[in-house]
Amino acid sequence: MPICTAPMLTDAYMCKYINAKMHECGVHRDAFACSRIGGFTLTELIIVIVIISLFILLVPINLFGLLRKNTFKVQAQELVSTMQMAAGAAAESDRRYEVIIDIAEQSYMLRQITSTHLPSDVLEEEIIVKNDFSDNCRVVYVLFDDLVSTDEEHQKAFFRAGHAGWQAGGKIVLLDEDEQPYSVVVNRLSRIVTLREGDVELLMPKRQDEVPF
Repeated sequence: MPICTAPMLTDAYMCKYINAKMHECGVHRDAFACSRIGGFTLTELIIVIVIISLFILLVPINLFGLLRKNTFKVQAQELVSTMQMAAGAAAESDRRYEVIIDIAEQSYMLRQITSTHLPSDVLEEEIIVKNDFSDNCRVVYVLFDDLVSTDEEHQKAFFRAGHAGWQAGGKIVLLDEDEQPYSVVVNRLSRIVTLREGDVELLMPKRQDEVPF
């Protein structure tokens, strides 16, 4: 009677089969390890991006808070700088400049005077600086060194500067958020513009007969 026998796997064949499987597993294992390494690097990258984003968001918030805290000083100094710009530009040229303080509109502007007739309408091309005051920095009145002052009927003040200096000096009284007064003092003789605390007393220019020399 014929006898059927199943083919026996030789030792060489088994070794080859096992090595192939181990090699296959090794490939998968290496790929899995690479994927883990790649995933870990991506996670680190995401964390770094999140941290940088938080810093980027926090910087404007802190800067905004700082500017908000010093809003009055910033706005008052901008007005002082504008006045100094007018005096400096006029001293270095033959052009005339004018800073207009508008109490009703709570604003001011610096313009170059191009017309020979004053007062004249402000042309758009003449405007160099134009800013608004805020609730944290309000202008209440202006007093010139010839005792001309703004009132309910006269809500605009004009500081004009030429090559020889300011046409008139004076003070611009501001209030901060706590209703504390400050004075922007314009010195006609020295052309110096300063910010001083309080509603300061304005020094009037002396007449020639009052000067001892």
